[in-house]
Amino acid sequence: MLDDLDRRILRHMQSDPDQSLPDLADRIGLTASRLSRRLDKLRASGILRGQRAVIDWRALGFEVEVSLRVTLDKTQTRAFDEFLAAARDIPEVIEIQTFLGRVDVRLSVIARDMAHYQVIYRSRILTLPHIADIETLMHVARIKSDERLPI
Repeated sequence: MLDDLDRRILRHMQSDPDQSLPDLADRIGLTASRLSRRLDKLRASGILRGQRAVIDWRALGFEVEVSLRVTLDKTQTRAFDEFLAAARDIPEVIEIQTFLGRVDVRLSVIARDMAHYQVIYRSRILTLPHIADIETLMHVARIKSDERLPI
């Protein structure tokens, strides 16, 4: 599993993901080649899944976020598969989660404004297959959004 050096590497990467490989190696006290081998090992083991660009969708003009809690008609054997496949094709759906319980799926939907959301809701969301019930939650504020792990 992870040793202390791996944990230290991951902590530094989480605290400053934009730092260069040589800078990270200097901070940790490794050569760049040794750090590179460690990172390759972490990627090969599936612990480090790569780096990504995090884009602030609000900066691109999307001002509305809505959570939709969807209950599916589970009398249909392919309800989950068909619903999820269709929901993935909606560009404004930025997150899909599935649950056990009364609610089956939660969709996070973004829109430029409420008029745009209404178009998305009527023309794309309501046409998704096998919906038995939808509850809409209007997003007001994100209090904590942190992907850093306590390593």
